[in-house]
Amino acid sequence: MARKCFYSFHYKPDCHRASQVRNIGAIEGNKSASDNDWEAVTKGGDEEIKKWIANQMKGRTCAIVLVGTNTANRKWISYEIIKAWNDGLGVVGMHIHGLKNLNSETSEKGSNPFDSIKFDDAGKKLSSIVKCYNPVGATSKDRYDWISTHLSNAVEEAIEIRGKY
Repeated sequence: MARKCFYSFHYKPDCHRASQVRNIGAIEGNKSASDNDWEAVTKGGDEEIKKWIANQMKGRTCAIVLVGTNTANRKWISYEIIKAWNDGLGVVGMHIHGLKNLNSETSEKGSNPFDSIKFDDAGKKLSSIVKCYNPVGATSKDRYDWISTHLSNAVEEAIEIRGKY
């Protein structure tokens, strides 16, 4: 049975790349917000956005952060990572810069979003615990195939890691 996961990604530049990963089928993901839905949510301010994120995470076992060029340090992505971790969900990152967008373009590899999030009072980075995978392959198809092959295992491992902390 496919795990139910929450997908976190930078919408505008990475929507098509994220869609490719979400359509793999090994993982049941949260429904993407349309531009109109997201606009309505954001008009409600930060509290409405937090409420929407909480509703999207309900019943999920893992948060998958699809890491594009500018994913790291984005306010709401960082919020989603922290919320998922604090709620006991597994958390895992997957770089998607090597996948083509609608214009058949790839992008530059982004920074690890877990590097800027502290795990404990001592200031330990979440990246020292949470894995962020960089799919291998020379082409977009190679990287897609790598993600397709390894995504389920990455989610299971993230849930196992979270269980230890």
